[in-house]
Amino acid sequence: MENFIVSARKYRPDTFQTVVGQASITATLKNAIKNSQLAHAYLFCGPRGVGKTTCARIFAKTINCQNLTAETEPCNQCESCQAFNSNRSYNIHELDAASNNSVDDIRNLTDQVRIPPQIGKYSIYIIDEVHMLSQAAFNAFLKTLEEPPKHAIFILATTEKHKIIPTILSRCQIFDFNRIKIGDISEHLGYVARQESVDIESEALNVIAHKADGAMRDALSIFDQIVSFSGRSISYKDVISNLNVLDYDYYFRLIEMLLKNDVPGALMLFNDVLDHGFDGHHFITGLSSHLRDLLVCKDAVTVQLLEVGGEIKEKYKSQGVACDADFLLEALKISNECDIQYKASQNKRLLVELSLIRMAQLSLKKK
Repeated sequence: MENFIVSARKYRPDTFQTVVGQASITATLKNAIKNSQLAHAYLFCGPRGVGKTTCARIFAKTINCQNLTAETEPCNQCESCQAFNSNRSYNIHELDAASNNSVDDIRNLTDQVRIPPQIGKYSIYIIDEVHMLSQAAFNAFLKTLEEPPKHAIFILATTEKHKIIPTILSRCQIFDFNRIKIGDISEHLGYVARQESVDIESEALNVIAHKADGAMRDALSIFDQIVSFSGRSISYKDVISNLNVLDYDYYFRLIEMLLKNDVPGALMLFNDVLDHGFDGHHFITGLSSHLRDLLVCKDAVTVQLLEVGGEIKEKYKSQGVACDADFLLEALKISNECDIQYKASQNKRLLVELSLIRMAQLSLKKK
């Protein structure tokens, strides 16, 4: 049986060009290499799954490449690149600070830093989850980080920059990685699907991208899960069923009922949502998002803030036209109040039902 490699590893970027959603950072790093303006310490910070460690590895590989391409990318042909690709490079050292966070571990690192590289100009030290170092380990690391040997470059990566002491921060060039946009995640997932010969609907890709919450690694893990569930042909219904996501259709139908002052219909729709195993809080936060999306659809300037595609985007636009801006603002205010009060409420179902009744009566006030 052939060994399965998860998509997050199989499609991990190996050049700056293949990194998704971090164009400004990759451009800065490439220019630093091209102009020989390499700092001795870098700090890559940002949420999980956005490419911090990946960029650190690509940066480390590119620094020591002996035949850089015209686009300042590693050649993958020289001895240094081949050693890195086969995990036998003695110039690039990775340390996991979560399990090596004591003073002794840092002392071993500072002793190792003095040894010059065998191939290439630089020894690069990638320290992942650097915020996990103890206070004493941080202090032991300070002097080496400030004045390392000429051949040493440190790349620190963390998800929690606020836990790093200011004296460390002041010694590093800091790069803040962004959450990856939903459109970029959808596009990359579409590329992965084509490579894997998987037929998947664009709306399904959009749901996965929303669920990933800006993390490419999470999106690829969800994609693998859906492929295991549905096989090589994946529909929008398959994705919302597997991920337990509320169908957009519920909210479109609900807004139609609210505009018609159909209180019984709205309450029965909410009952149907609960019967399908969804939580009331999940429903009300989803309704808030739907109302917000309808509101941004009403203006040609803000419509670009709508992070859905295909047929669903057209549905939003047509329903946005049918809704009065005052109705949407008042409904959004009610749903937001319900969201805030939900956890403290003793009768959560009644709270949501009262909110729906209030929303259904908003258009009556206009008549």
